[in-house]
Amino acid sequence: MASVPQTDIEKRKQISVRGIAQVENVASIKNTFNRHLHYTLVKDRNVSTQRDYYFALAHTVRDQLVGRWIRTQQHYYEKDPKRVYYLSLEYYMGRTLTNTMVNLGIQSECDEAMYQIGLDIEELEDIEEDAGLGNGGLGRLAACFLDSMATLGLAAYGYGIRYEYGIFNQKIQGGQQVEEPDDWLRFGNAWEKARPEYMIPINFYGKVEKTDTGKSKWVNTQVVFAMPYDTPVPGYQNNCVNTMRLWSAKAPNSFHLKFFNDGDYIQAVCDRNIAENISRVLYPNDNFFEGKELRLKQQYFMVAATLQDIIRRFKSSRFGCRSPVRTSFDTFPEKVAIQLNDTHPSLAIPELMRILVDIEGLEWEKAWEVCVKSCAYTNHTLLPEALERWPVSMLESLLPRHLQIIYDINARFLESVALKFPGNFDLMRRMSLVEEMPEKRINMAHLAIVGSHAINGVAQIHSDLLQSSVFKDFTEMYPDRFQNKTNGITPRRWLVLCNPGLADIICDKIGDKFITDLKDLRKLEKFQKELSLLRNIQKVKQENKMKLAAYIEKNYNVTVDPTSMFDVQVKRIHEYKRQLLNCLHVITIYNRLKKKPNMPFVPRTVMIGGKAAPGYYMAKKIIHLFNAVGRVINNDPIIGKKLKIVFLENYRVSLAEKVVPATDLSEQISLAGTEASGTGNMKFMLNGALTIGTLDGANVEMKDEVGDDNIFIFGMTVDDVNKLHEKGYTSKDYYEKNPELKQAIDQIKDGYFSPWDQDCFKDIADALLYHDRFCLLADYEAYMECQERVSALYKDPDAWSKKCLMNIAGSGKFSSDRTIEQYAREIWGVEPTRTKLPAPHEVPLMPKDGAEQQKKK
Repeated sequence: MASVPQTDIEKRKQISVRGIAQVENVASIKNTFNRHLHYTLVKDRNVSTQRDYYFALAHTVRDQLVGRWIRTQQHYYEKDPKRVYYLSLEYYMGRTLTNTMVNLGIQSECDEAMYQIGLDIEELEDIEEDAGLGNGGLGRLAACFLDSMATLGLAAYGYGIRYEYGIFNQKIQGGQQVEEPDDWLRFGNAWEKARPEYMIPINFYGKVEKTDTGKSKWVNTQVVFAMPYDTPVPGYQNNCVNTMRLWSAKAPNSFHLKFFNDGDYIQAVCDRNIAENISRVLYPNDNFFEGKELRLKQQYFMVAATLQDIIRRFKSSRFGCRSPVRTSFDTFPEKVAIQLNDTHPSLAIPELMRILVDIEGLEWEKAWEVCVKSCAYTNHTLLPEALERWPVSMLESLLPRHLQIIYDINARFLESVALKFPGNFDLMRRMSLVEEMPEKRINMAHLAIVGSHAINGVAQIHSDLLQSSVFKDFTEMYPDRFQNKTNGITPRRWLVLCNPGLADIICDKIGDKFITDLKDLRKLEKFQKELSLLRNIQKVKQENKMKLAAYIEKNYNVTVDPTSMFDVQVKRIHEYKRQLLNCLHVITIYNRLKKKPNMPFVPRTVMIGGKAAPGYYMAKKIIHLFNAVGRVINNDPIIGKKLKIVFLENYRVSLAEKVVPATDLSEQISLAGTEASGTGNMKFMLNGALTIGTLDGANVEMKDEVGDDNIFIFGMTVDDVNKLHEKGYTSKDYYEKNPELKQAIDQIKDGYFSPWDQDCFKDIADALLYHDRFCLLADYEAYMECQERVSALYKDPDAWSKKCLMNIAGSGKFSSDRTIEQYAREIWGVEPTRTKLPAPHEVPLMPKDGAEQQKKK
């Protein structure tokens, strides 16, 4: 429990972000809560469970959204603005309740109402399941973007799939990852509204026939229906509520008619599951392409349903009107912007062409112009194994008409390449959408580039590398199409919600404008010598660390020292993210302590968290190794409290909200040139952690914003890495030269951490010595030296806190509001607005002429 505020200024600080609870609002919330408990959940207080109370509160808060949601959609229909459609196969939303209360400004009222009823609101918040419809950064970015688009008043829609099972729940058994299904919908979802009236048919398989007029017709298809579920996305205290529409697969009633005719009715009903498997489960791969037919079905299912919906809305622009009012597609690019979040939705390009040419009857050239002007593509990775390449044989079977369209796009594109670069057949082969070797495949990134008017990377270094290496040929072909849009995070969830203590301190110093204009944090720089502010930041950090320490003790049965340095690396487990480098550091400092138990040492709690793709052998081995190392260190009496190792099981958005505010040191140590951007780095920075990292992804821009003195940069640059590979990199040379490194790898190899099986981690040691693709050994020495600088600074709390303050002050650039403003102006051609919509009880905004007539009356 927080201490009771003593002075007026302390009281003011406690309410500065949340606001004061109004008595009449508290009474209204209590009434609505009791009404929902009675009428929605059909319970009384004698038999209600904590989960019933959570649902009653969720419905109470949702009621506050509904009027604003309907009003916002009415406003869009009346104004008919250009609409933005964000297409993503992943949305890592996390929990909705607290975020909705924050964005509606009703947190204090709800807190007080629950207190008066005798309930603990934090306990209720903890009951909510995370909506884990994403793997990691890409899905969480989409969620932050939805928040920012609503806050900036854009007429935007997030489209995706309503997976029945999200990212798996990770259990650690015997130190190893075990996956369990994430049945996140089993108790229901208070936030979604099914819309069966907008159900859409989706076609698969079949064949293509030519009609008498020479047009192509896709026939004899199998049909699956897409049922939309809408979730409200509130902007921050602007009464704007946008929509995230997720599609769920439903079998048609005539599914497998053959069985009905054969009299096998039961089999026919059971086989409906086959069709509905499309939206059953999220593929758990991050930065890795797995060419499974079900995944291709998911991708097409999402884009086909979405495009039909987009075109329906484009045609009927009047509110409540379902008959078409627009018949010409000339204005389509002026009214519609489609953003493809990676190549996963890139089938939107051939699907839009199919609709425009085959169904709407446009000429190819006109349809192509509409398509390119409407679509834009965001690239999220530089790793070759992550780029999607679908086998032609699979497309031919599943989507025969789309394969024809892709071939037509490719033929026309290669003609234009030949015109611009005559006689360069090698260039044409490299740029072709169709790869011939080792088997015929369609390169989806090439399709997305050719079919979009704008292509962006997600950090400056990433965008530069795309243009200079991965897509160099395309940059020469389309120099005006390539841009950069550095990622960002929403300050509502990642500061106001997860770290209210820090938000209040900032509010007390500079006001609350930073919540919607994060650049305002720069004003904190002038207080860097104010000792009372630094002490307050230290105090809040300490409180957050104590909360996390209590969580770790309760959930993992490891006692950690809250005064030790919390050194944290949380992200998907992948070799390029180099959790193994962190592991080598831990083993080395352990060996040093064993050798000299009384040496001066800054106590550390090293935490790693993240999930490994179920089929990724090496990533799962890394988890096992870290836990094995932890078991040895945590039980070594010589080490005691000086060094503790914790693996954060089942890392997810709701756990990140506890970990990020409590972190002292943020590990961002990927090999330079491999991480597109990263957004975890920004969350830690905003919450006053210091970063140890390489010059990779957004770390480069973070260094520019905070200055070299306020970030710990180590290791090779992209140029250094390239030179090393040109020269020929032999990791074993580094192993032979450095005794500490040699000892650590030998311990891994020889079973020091796995007495039950000496060869348990031999594969990890072999990978480091003979296949060190991400140059861990080359960066080891620089990393160790940098970690010593970190420890030296941590001994001086005021110097450390000053750098923390400078990091908070410098994090303004990394708001997703800034990112979305750039997308809006530079790609989508729409202007963000800070104008607040009227609340449901207020008079609606009228057009100017209507307002003038009112005045005359």
